[in-house]
Amino acid sequence: MWVGAASAQEAGGDDRLRVFFDCQTFGCDFDLTRREIPWVDWVRIREDADVHLLVSMTEAGAGFAYEIAFIGRGELEGRDRTLRFTSSSTDTDDERRRGLIRRFRLGLVPYLTDRAVAERLDVTYEAPGDGVGPAAAAPDPADDPWDLWVFTARLGGRLSGQSRTNSQNVNGFFTASRTSEDWKINIGTNASYTEDEFEFESGDKLKSVSRSLGADLLVVRSVGPRWGVGGRASLTSSTFSNFDSRLSVQPAVEFNVFPYSESSRRSLTFQYRVGLTQVVYDEETIFFKTEETLYEQSLTASLGLRQPWGGASLSLTGSHFLDDIDKNRVTVFGNLNLRVSRGLSIGFFGTASRVRDQINLPRRGASDDEVLLRRRLLETDFTYSLSVNLSYTFG
Repeated sequence: MWVGAASAQEAGGDDRLRVFFDCQTFGCDFDLTRREIPWVDWVRIREDADVHLLVSMTEAGAGFAYEIAFIGRGELEGRDRTLRFTSSSTDTDDERRRGLIRRFRLGLVPYLTDRAVAERLDVTYEAPGDGVGPAAAAPDPADDPWDLWVFTARLGGRLSGQSRTNSQNVNGFFTASRTSEDWKINIGTNASYTEDEFEFESGDKLKSVSRSLGADLLVVRSVGPRWGVGGRASLTSSTFSNFDSRLSVQPAVEFNVFPYSESSRRSLTFQYRVGLTQVVYDEETIFFKTEETLYEQSLTASLGLRQPWGGASLSLTGSHFLDDIDKNRVTVFGNLNLRVSRGLSIGFFGTASRVRDQINLPRRGASDDEVLLRRRLLETDFTYSLSVNLSYTFG
């Protein structure tokens, strides 16, 4: 459905539909949306809108599944509807954003049937094969030569310096993932090498090197609308954490209070994991260990919300070693984006941990250089991080 720019201007007036565009996810283009749909008024403040257009996204097979909610406000309260759009991971940015815009048009038109602008709207139909854009149906393994697998690779580096200092870094990663109706499989590898050199007034030189290498496998099998079973395996090497090698295997089970089909808007999950870890240390630890086998368990409760008032996520994780419950860790993580009033939004991000499980600390401690350059994990009873931001939109 469409209306030309001139027609949109002629259709002006107080009865024009006012729409608040709310998409904080990958794929949206507000400027293009405004140009392609000029027959509504796009407002910057939710309280001024007749319709709140809320977009959320989850991974779906070899692509992305978008849920587009049209939420009526004021006189249109209660007139809500939801459309869905699936984009392949091989779609271009332009194909993806234009596919979304087509759904925006379809979802907004029912709100216009009793308004003056409806006289300027028309319906067009493009037959299959006319190059309309990405297909709306979810990816099907039978039609996908990659069987829903998606691969991503990146290699990068950084180099900087001056007369008495220089720094270089090389890093990269490779991921492979497959998401279907019943299975989710993620495979990832990463590597990083950082080297810094300093020359002091005395002529002494300092060279500091940091290396890390990791691989991770996640497998989850859906066993109903609310249950999932699977596990995670990982292999890590890190000079910062004193790990020459750390191999961990942990089966897991998860329960979602809400159906997984609603996870793009709300979720409340409880996940239990238990398993073993085989560690070989770079240096002897404070417990006089150079290698050991550990058994541990953890429980995580996570809440995620994406609603018209904003978004929030909160998680609480407790873990401990099975042979010594006193060696444990409790971590809380929270993120909140809240629309306080007209045009005013506030955001919070925070994480904090109570730490009692640092069995990997090297017995020799950390040198002053390692402390200043943050090259070694340091002994601590807690960690925390907090940030706050305010945003005000007007005009």
